[in-house]
Amino acid sequence: MGITDRHRVFLNMREEFPFFTYQSYSFELTEKQLNIRFNFSLANKYSFEPSLTIPLNGLIHPESVDRETIENLVFQIGMVELISYWKAACPPKVVIMPHSLLPEQIEWWKNLYFHGLGEFFYLNGIHTSAESFMEIESQGRFPARPAHTSLEEQYLVPVGGGKDSVVSLKILLKARAKIIPFIVNPRPASEGSARLAGFGPEQSVLIHRTLDPALLRLNETGFLNGHTPFSALLAFTSVLGAVLTKSKHIALSNESSANESTVPGTTVNHQYSKSVAFEDDFRDYCRRYLHPDINYFSLLRPLNELQIVKIFSRNPKYFTTFKSCNVGSKTDIWCGQCPKCLFSYLMLSPFLKEQQLENIFGSNLLKNNNLMPILLELGGQTVSKPFECVGTVDEVNAAIQHLRNADHNFEYTLLNGFSPTNYPRIDELLNQLDNNHHVSDELLNTMLHLLHD
Repeated sequence: MGITDRHRVFLNMREEFPFFTYQSYSFELTEKQLNIRFNFSLANKYSFEPSLTIPLNGLIHPESVDRETIENLVFQIGMVELISYWKAACPPKVVIMPHSLLPEQIEWWKNLYFHGLGEFFYLNGIHTSAESFMEIESQGRFPARPAHTSLEEQYLVPVGGGKDSVVSLKILLKARAKIIPFIVNPRPASEGSARLAGFGPEQSVLIHRTLDPALLRLNETGFLNGHTPFSALLAFTSVLGAVLTKSKHIALSNESSANESTVPGTTVNHQYSKSVAFEDDFRDYCRRYLHPDINYFSLLRPLNELQIVKIFSRNPKYFTTFKSCNVGSKTDIWCGQCPKCLFSYLMLSPFLKEQQLENIFGSNLLKNNNLMPILLELGGQTVSKPFECVGTVDEVNAAIQHLRNADHNFEYTLLNGFSPTNYPRIDELLNQLDNNHHVSDELLNTMLHLLHD
């Protein structure tokens, strides 16, 4: 289906399904877990009931949190969950039944939805604007005021199984911080990373998220589909996790590189909800409407990808467990064929030997000439970077040029057909810091010590 055809589907869907309703949410606390369920409706023709389950352990203290606070946090999580189902037909009106929202909250949510769906709109050829793509009508009573539950000096750390969260754990362990790993839909890579850092399931907060199968069936029949801002969902669920564990700090692992647009010259960014723009917006929203004392921040924001990898490369015990490949996530492998695999290989190549890389990825990706189209995207020689969580064009070009200038005997036939232009030197990138961050001086000093030691 061509771009014009997909835009026509968008227009037809909006006419056939003129409204989307956030009907309700519910939660139940049992002896073993907290069960959360949402109910959405697509123009009263299709209904969806996604769910979250949080197993209880000694870290979680629901008895110390009043019901209204949990209601508010669960409701707000539903405001993020709904976007996965709204995008199937993109109805022009969204009706929020459980609660009312202030006008400034409605504008906040529209801003998140619009920019968080930038990739979805772009790849589907949808032409719309922040003003016209959605109207939000809220009903019901206003949710509870921001919570004022007591919090402790400990860090809830989302762990996805990649190199970034490993480095965050390393920095916080070095700083002797009290840490609680936070894992959504645990898999071998995420659980393995937490375990190697000293945290088993009983020392972690686990969340099991389930999509309604009805959405997958609609996707198979021609409804609209595409990327949604998962890290925004992570932000809201982590606040619930922080309140339940009395954790004051939520330490993300998003780097400065996430701020670069995926499509140069536009605001389209696959990593929008990992960007500092979203981080700043969410910190303000959290303070005003969720919990004023929670410190949501990205620990790795001062660093770029090469700096993060330099720290990670000094921790070989994680080499066999970490995974950043979305294609192979269900089977816990590196597929060796996707942008995430090639980007990760390139970033690690200045710091590891060829045999070490082959042990991690299963082969030398730089000898796979079939990856040239991906390399051109990563290196900024096409209309966009890959729509994946990859770093900047400068980082890729600097790593490639470093490989060509290095004395070691890397074999890289893939690079022979690639000519990087206007690239910085790798030592320049390794010595720069992004000052637009919310990291404390103490943690920043610990980070710099690990980077330059």
